Amino acid sequence: MTQLSRRQFLATSALSLAATRLRAQNRKQIQVNLVIPAEASGPHVPADFVGLSYEVRELTNPDFFSAKNTGLIRVFKAVSPRGVLRLGGNTGEFGWWKPTPGSLEPEHPHTREVIGEPRANYYAVTPEAIRNLAAFLEATGWTCLYGINMGTNTPARAAEEAGFVAKSLGPRLQQFQIGNEVDLFDRHLRDPQTWSAATYLTEWLTLARAIADRVPGARFGMPEISAMAWLPQIADAWRSVENPPHVTTLTHHYYFGGPPSNPDVNIPNLLKPATMAKVQGMADTARSSAAKMGIRVRMTESNTCYRGGKPGVSDVFAAALWAADYSLLLAGNNYSGINLHGGTGTIIASGLGGIMFGDEVLKDQGATPDQIATHPHPYYSPIASFGSDYVLEPVAYGLKFAGSFSGGSFIQADLSSQLQAAGINATAYAAKLTSGQSSVIVLNKDMDNDLVLRLEFAAAKSATAEIETLHAPSVESREAHLTRPANSGQFKNGKFTVVVPHASAFRITLS
Repeated sequence: MTQLSRRQFLATSALSLAATRLRAQNRKQIQVNLVIPAEASGPHVPADFVGLSYEVRELTNPDFFSAKNTGLIRVFKAVSPRGVLRLGGNTGEFGWWKPTPGSLEPEHPHTREVIGEPRANYYAVTPEAIRNLAAFLEATGWTCLYGINMGTNTPARAAEEAGFVAKSLGPRLQQFQIGNEVDLFDRHLRDPQTWSAATYLTEWLTLARAIADRVPGARFGMPEISAMAWLPQIADAWRSVENPPHVTTLTHHYYFGGPPSNPDVNIPNLLKPATMAKVQGMADTARSSAAKMGIRVRMTESNTCYRGGKPGVSDVFAAALWAADYSLLLAGNNYSGINLHGGTGTIIASGLGGIMFGDEVLKDQGATPDQIATHPHPYYSPIASFGSDYVLEPVAYGLKFAGSFSGGSFIQADLSSQLQAAGINATAYAAKLTSGQSSVIVLNKDMDNDLVLRLEFAAAKSATAEIETLHAPSVESREAHLTRPANSGQFKNGKFTVVVPHASAFRITLS
């Protein structure tokens, strides 16, 4: 099936065409003036801010994360020359360490089966997979957040696995994470009558101390939760922990919505200002909790729609706009990084009870198997595989676009509020790059209105501006790619005017 016919299937009904014509007739240009201060007084963006998240179960194919997988190495380096790979996810609670070919599978505790949650489908992680992972990280220039099973593990096995991982990955190992979305363990892995933030912390400390005994100097991120309620509780309880393990990062997860069958998971809701206002509230809670512990925050698993993503939302250009805006908002809130979740379709489905929920949405819409196959699986994946080809998907382009600020520091200015006060759904962020250049990213998420933006840079009275574009034919399309600088222009008295069309994003950098 061609890309054109796929787009027609998604977005060219008579109703959608009529809506497009109506929007075009009503479209207007909104003019806004923004002043960009000279000094960078905001949060620093780490050089390795950009990250991707995969299921631990991907290690069951030792050739996936390996030096031999040159296609995957290529796209990782395209996303960022220096990023962070996080291994965790739903499947992480069912992996067991198999140190030798003759090692017997251990006995496993009883778990409950819940629709949408991973079944007790156990698998082995081997030394070969870890050694290959080390070579993959060396080839990409990335580091790793390595997930250790908490749901069905023992301290002894956790420590043995951690010891081999630390020895094999060396400086490429950034930290260990124990457990995945532990606040949801009461659904299928722990007694709902007794499971709480307090019982989790007690259990976590037992595992972390066993690992620290085996790996002196081991660093940890925690608590890897899906919602915010536990963060203040854990931060308060942490003050009374004696001789705590070395925790460097407070970690949590976020998905815009879900499941894929939810009609509220749609492009207008994904891009509306209220969505980012909710993210800001979440970030406020996370930052205040991390401050009590004296550490930073990292978003270690995130994406548009949980349970594998939604076709027509997670795999189209709107998701690129969302990913760029979302990533920059977190960076501006002093997050140390973000990991967008993805991977191979079979592995993601194995963590969802064997179901790819987005397929059911397309079947209900009358899609054929061939039409379904043109979408990435999972639908939200930053990197999709089509046969032997690895392809960057829209959320990866949005993450890469935001990642252009990596290594720089934010220029504090309330740019987004000024844009929205003018009546346009747009956001803007400014930073001083490592090169010393000033750079501004403008995201016009408005479906109806173009933005005529007049920028006044306090740092320069005359300069040349280079404009880079996050571009796609329409917000409903999967085709998203970064272009080379679209055009450049001369400043006059430190002022520069640029038109940012509806549903588009520009980066303007002084050179």
